[in-house]
Amino acid sequence: MTGNGNAGTLLLGAAPIGRAEDASVRLRAALADAGIIAAEDTRRLRRLASDLGVELNARVVSYYDQNERARAEELLGELLDGRDVLVITDAGMPGVSDPGYRLVRAAVAENVPITVLPGPSAVTTALVVSGLPTDRFCFEGFPPRKPGERARRLEALATEPRTMVFFESPRRLAVTLAAMAEAFGAGRPAAVCRELTKTYEEIRRGPLGELASWADDDVRGEITVVVGGAPEPEGLSDPADLAAAVAVRESAGTPRKQAIVEVAKENGLPKRTVYDAVVNARR
Repeated sequence: MTGNGNAGTLLLGAAPIGRAEDASVRLRAALADAGIIAAEDTRRLRRLASDLGVELNARVVSYYDQNERARAEELLGELLDGRDVLVITDAGMPGVSDPGYRLVRAAVAENVPITVLPGPSAVTTALVVSGLPTDRFCFEGFPPRKPGERARRLEALATEPRTMVFFESPRRLAVTLAAMAEAFGAGRPAAVCRELTKTYEEIRRGPLGELASWADDDVRGEITVVVGGAPEPEGLSDPADLAAAVAVRESAGTPRKQAIVEVAKENGLPKRTVYDAVVNARR
């Protein structure tokens, strides 16, 4: 499908995740030449431009989570009127856990030309420095804030075989790592990447249980968490065998709920699978 010949071009610019000098040559040129820039934080944009020695001649508008829907409609109108729009977030690529997706979808629907100015990414930077497998991975964004929703989301990922990449707030890091240790097992390998590419960059690698204990010491900065995928199951899989393993623990005095959790972790299975096996066996 050919583009809308009368429309402007939507440019998605990847911003540095730490050091300004990581900005691409194309991003510098786009900042200098742009007529309209939609920025997640206009103050950070002006600071970046100053650090890069770029003079902004564009009309700068704010474009953040709370105004994304309304602003996307406005920016689409500019594009349809033939004006180019550069979208830039605080760090990394627009649309990846940052504003941009709605505008891209609207531009696609109207056949507006879209181009990307590639550059730094916290996702791939953390992935390659984690030391965990990189051949297959998935990005899971920010885990849910509410404990129940977070637990359900992580439990659903317990058997995910690919390396997983998450973003997290430093304020919630300790509870999230503890929830991951509960869902994936305390021994699952992981890495916490803090302040990537910045002066105080820190990479902590180890089992989830150890990282959860470390995170209790008031960790600060931008955080990316990388967690190894589920290993190939080597234990029980037959429902009757799973129910029998739970029964053995119950007979030794372990509460049923705890026994189900233990059997699930030992065999690399979701708790729901073991629970269903126990219920069906009792029927």
